[in-house]
Amino acid sequence: MTRKTLRTIGGLLAVVLALAPMRDSALARSGHPQTPEAAAAGAGTKTPGVPANTDGLATLRLSASLTGVDPQVVRSGLVWRIFEEGAQPDGTHKLVAQFEEATPTVPLPDGAYLVHVAYGLAGATRRVVVEGRHVAERVALNAGALKLVDMLGDTQIPAQRLAISIYVPERGNSEAKLILSNAKSGEVICLPEGAYHIVSTLLDTTQGAQGGNNATNSVVTADLKVPAGKLIEATLKHHAATMTLKLVKAPGGEALANTSFSVLTPGGDVIRELIGAFPSLVLAEGEYVAIARHEGKTYQNTFRVQSTKDADVEVVMKDDRPPEEPAQ
Repeated sequence: MTRKTLRTIGGLLAVVLALAPMRDSALARSGHPQTPEAAAAGAGTKTPGVPANTDGLATLRLSASLTGVDPQVVRSGLVWRIFEEGAQPDGTHKLVAQFEEATPTVPLPDGAYLVHVAYGLAGATRRVVVEGRHVAERVALNAGALKLVDMLGDTQIPAQRLAISIYVPERGNSEAKLILSNAKSGEVICLPEGAYHIVSTLLDTTQGAQGGNNATNSVVTADLKVPAGKLIEATLKHHAATMTLKLVKAPGGEALANTSFSVLTPGGDVIRELIGAFPSLVLAEGEYVAIARHEGKTYQNTFRVQSTKDADVEVVMKDDRPPEEPAQ
């Protein structure tokens, strides 16, 4: 069900060159210990610029690398934040500067600072002291990357038709900690080294009838390990098809309007409820029961879904009452 491919760090860097930095909100959801910038953000601190007067100031040159057998400098996708080491009365640290350059050079007054670098959902903090001299600091990130590709048959599923969540599992609970709820298929996701649980849900092409929720019952999961300095590629295969429901007076007949449909599992669990002459929905491979309600009467039919085999499901209007006995 899941195929994994390891690539070298060189391949990872080639892919991430085009990546934009992850949102701070994603970092907040990662479940990692609170970093100084998170505390500053919570206090409403705005990002300042570098000091206006740089005469006589020493400079701090920053860079980051991924840990691994052959560590290399990260060339893009980084967010740097520099804080004063001393905490303010409310416990936060004053934000001195913020950069999205790969290797920024920052003029700073003498003092001790906390430098934090974020790379996707991975991050690291380093204490740096500036004392009248130029300082070069390289921060090692214990991170790798994950690329998910979702397939339906031989066709790659567009990212907008997927809802992908990434969890950090714990013993006995694969979905213990949600770290990313809107992962995108086909994109490289930078993550701290570790084990992850992936949940990929196929979305319908149309809005469902219940609260605008268009998630289908086609759900694929995978358990993966992301090593430091490497890119993991995982292919997740969905098995589903689009089924169109029709209530007809005879096989092959015209679909009747103003019909309410319910799709159930053989055990009676409701999958979806729809209204219309021929509503469509995406269903995972398996057996189902279609119930049609029209003008106060109820009809039903059982059907089977085969992956990638889109089909019509006809519910025929027929009276199941046994014929009357002829008069003696």
